[in-house]
Amino acid sequence: MSERDLFANFDRMRREMDELFGDVFERAGLARRRTGFSPAVDVAYASDPPRAIVTAELAGVEIEELELQIEDRKLILSGRRGPAAPKGDVYQQVEIERGLFHREIELGVEVRSDQATARYEDGMLRIELPLANRVPRSRAVQIESGEQR
Repeated sequence: MSERDLFANFDRMRREMDELFGDVFERAGLARRRTGFSPAVDVAYASDPPRAIVTAELAGVEIEELELQIEDRKLILSGRRGPAAPKGDVYQQVEIERGLFHREIELGVEVRSDQATARYEDGMLRIELPLANRVPRSRAVQIESGEQR
């Protein structure tokens, strides 16, 4: 199993654990410190043309509030979903996460960041990153005998 496969669903599992156990801490008077949210992300690879495709679910985020950076094999997505719920309203339930977010996505391949494209439509951000043409680095290695002369 590759390292990428091992950690592919880790963030989703963390969110599910937060949902399961989150209010236990609040009922015990140990409220969790909220520092924003982590948007759901899909990462796929296409072969024609060869590219990585990252899709992020960002409903309610204004395009002006989004920032996207690429550093080597890392895609960094940050921004803000707001504003906070109107003051004075009494809520029965609050599930929509608001505030700042910062998400770093490790890609499993080298990409050409200078040719990346991004499109935001209907609350979904789709980023396409052409794969870098890697030149295979190989060479023959001479094997020496362990016998001494």
